[in-house]
Amino acid sequence: MTAELVRGQNHPLSQVRLEIRVSAAAPVVAAAALADESGTSRGTDWVAHPGAPALPGLEVSRQAAADHRLAVDLAAMPEAVHRVSVLLALPSGAGGPARFGAVAAPSVTVTGLDGTGIARFVLTGLDSESAVVALELYRRQGVWKVRAVGQGYVGGLAALFGDQGLAQAAELAGSIQEAVTQGLSRSIAAPAPRAADGDRSRRTAPSAPGPEQTGTAPHNGPGAVPPRPAPPYGAPGPYDGQATSEPPHTVQPDSTTPGPSAPADGRIDYTHPSRGHAAPPPPPPQAPPAPPGEFAPPVAGDAAGWSMEERLYNQAWGMFEDLARTTAAYRSAVDFAESRMEKEIDQVLSDPRNRLGAAGDTAREAATARRTELVDQARAVFKRDLAQLTAESDVVELALPPAYARWDNPVWHGYQVPAEPPMALRLGDLHLPESEALRVPMLVRLPLERGLWIDSGSAASDGSFLDPVQLRHLAMEMAVALAVRLLAVHPVGDFGVQVVDPAGAGAHALGPLVRSGVPGAVPATGAGGVADVLGRLTERVDLLQMALRGGAAGALPPGLDTAQQLLIVNDFPHGFDDRAVTRLRYIADEGPAVGVHLLVVADRADAAAYGPLLDPLWRSLMRLTPVPDDHLADPWVGHAWTYEPSLAPPGSEVLQQVLARVAAARPKGT
Repeated sequence: MTAELVRGQNHPLSQVRLEIRVSAAAPVVAAAALADESGTSRGTDWVAHPGAPALPGLEVSRQAAADHRLAVDLAAMPEAVHRVSVLLALPSGAGGPARFGAVAAPSVTVTGLDGTGIARFVLTGLDSESAVVALELYRRQGVWKVRAVGQGYVGGLAALFGDQGLAQAAELAGSIQEAVTQGLSRSIAAPAPRAADGDRSRRTAPSAPGPEQTGTAPHNGPGAVPPRPAPPYGAPGPYDGQATSEPPHTVQPDSTTPGPSAPADGRIDYTHPSRGHAAPPPPPPQAPPAPPGEFAPPVAGDAAGWSMEERLYNQAWGMFEDLARTTAAYRSAVDFAESRMEKEIDQVLSDPRNRLGAAGDTAREAATARRTELVDQARAVFKRDLAQLTAESDVVELALPPAYARWDNPVWHGYQVPAEPPMALRLGDLHLPESEALRVPMLVRLPLERGLWIDSGSAASDGSFLDPVQLRHLAMEMAVALAVRLLAVHPVGDFGVQVVDPAGAGAHALGPLVRSGVPGAVPATGAGGVADVLGRLTERVDLLQMALRGGAAGALPPGLDTAQQLLIVNDFPHGFDDRAVTRLRYIADEGPAVGVHLLVVADRADAAAYGPLLDPLWRSLMRLTPVPDDHLADPWVGHAWTYEPSLAPPGSEVLQQVLARVAAARPKGT
C-alpha cells in the first residue's frame, strides 16, 4: 500500500533500487541534487540534470516533460552522499506556465522496480514558485528514508541551488535551461488532446482551457483575500489536499463512433483511438451565480480533490482558513480604530488650551464617533462573512462521511462497515470567541503521525467546574469515543484496540468496548498486565521495523497480527515502573511508522515525580482536552482556538449501535 505523505512526513524505504515517478499538468524539468551529511552539495558535478543526466546510482530525464521516471540505486551512491533531493522546475521561455500555482499540483511517487508504490507526495500549496524541492531520500544511521519536502522558490533554480550551497548556482541554472531549450527544439509537438466524450473523429481539438477556466471557483469567503495558504495542524496540516487515488479513465473503442472527417482548417488529430489518457480530477460542483450584493448558495464538496471525501476534507480546512482570515481582519480593524481614536485625542489634548472646556469635549466626541463608525463597518463585514461561513458549515456538516461527522450526524444511522480506510479523522471541533456558534471540524490525516494525550487534569476555559473524578471519567469517555470512531471507519480486521488500565478506574467508561467483544478491549490491569501488553507491542514494533528495513515482509512470524493497533493507557503513570515507561516512550516514538498508535489519558501533575524524564513524551503527543479549552494555536494567524471534544450526545446509544455493526461484520471466531 502506497503511503500518502504530507509535507515534513518521512517514510522508511524497504528497497535500495527505486524509481521516482513525477506527474505534472505541464512540462517540468526534473533534476536531483546529492548532498553530504551536512546537507551541502559539493559542486555542480553533484547535480543530475538534463545537461548531465547520469551520476553514480542516479539518472534523470534529458528534457522537460509532464511525466518523468528517475532511476535511483541507493547502494551505488558514493559513501559521502547522505541525501538525494528531487527537484522540479518550470522551463522558462517555453510558452508554458511561469509558476506552479497556475497548474494543478504535481505529484511524486517513489516505487520499486516492479512498480509497487512505496510513498507518494502531492505538492499542494504552491503559488508563485517556479522551482521546488519535491522530496528527499536521506540516510540516517545506515537506513534510507524518504521525506516529503515541498519547499518552493520564487527565484527558480538559481535560488534553489543557492540554498543547496552551490557557488555556481546561477551558471548551473542557465546551463540546465539551455539544455532544456535544445531538447525542446529537437522534440516533436504533441498531438492535440482528444475530447473526453469519446469522439474519435478527426477534428481540431479545442484549445486547452487555462486555469481560470478549469480550476475551482474562488471560495466565496471573506472579501478580497489572498489564496488559501498551506494549512496548520500536522505539518502542513489542514489544507494538504492529497488525492487518495488516481483512477485512470480509459476511453474504450465504440462501434458507433462516426467515421473520420477532416476539420475546416485542415489540421488532423493523430491521437491513437484505442489509447486512453488519465483524466484530470472531476471539477467540484459549482454553485449558481449569486445576484449582485449576495453570496452564492453554498455547495458541499466545493473544493479541489479526486474524490468527494478529499473535497470535503479540503473544504473543511478551507472554512477554517476563511474563519481565521476574516477574524484576523476584524480584530485588526478594531485595533486600528482604537489606536486612531487615541492618536486623535492625544493630538487635540497636546495643546493645553483644549484640555478643558468645550473644545476638548468636542474633540473626544468626534474621535469616539469615528472609532464607532470604523468598528461598525468592520463588524458588518465580519457578520456578513460569518453568515456565509455558517451557511456553508450547515451544508457541509450534513454531507460529511462517518470519519468526518459528529456523533449526532444522521449519517451514523445508516452506517455500514467500510471497505477502505478514510483519508482523515475528526478529533473534535474548533471555534473562536467572536464566532462561538460556528464550529469547524478538526480533521487530521490518517494514519496518525503522532500519538494523542487526553489531559484529564485540564480545567474548562468557559469557567465551568468539574471535580477531578468527573474530569477523569469524561476523559476516558472521550478516549472510548475516539477508539470507536477509529474502529468504525476502518475495514474489518484492519484496526485493533489494546487497553491498559492498571487500577481499573476506567471500567465504567470502557463498558461499550468490552461488551462489544472487540479483541483486546478487555483492559489489562496491575503491573503485570501493563508489562505484558507493552512487551507484546514493543516486540511487534521491532519485528515490523526489521521487516521493513530489510525488505523481508514475508519473513514475519505467521501468527503476527499486522493490523494497526491503538493502545489506550488510562491513569498514566499509575502502575508503570521505569522499564514500562521506557517501553511506552519507545512505542510513542517508533510505533506510528508501523501502525501502533498511542492514546494516553493522564493528568500531567500525576507524573511530576518523574521530573523532566517524561517531557519528551508529552511533547511528542498531541494534547486534547475532555472539556472546551483554548490551548490550540495556528502558526499562520496566531489565533488561540478553542477545542471541543467529539462526544456522543447524552443518553445516545450511537456508540453501542456502531460497535454492534462492527462486531457483526467480523468473521466468526475472531
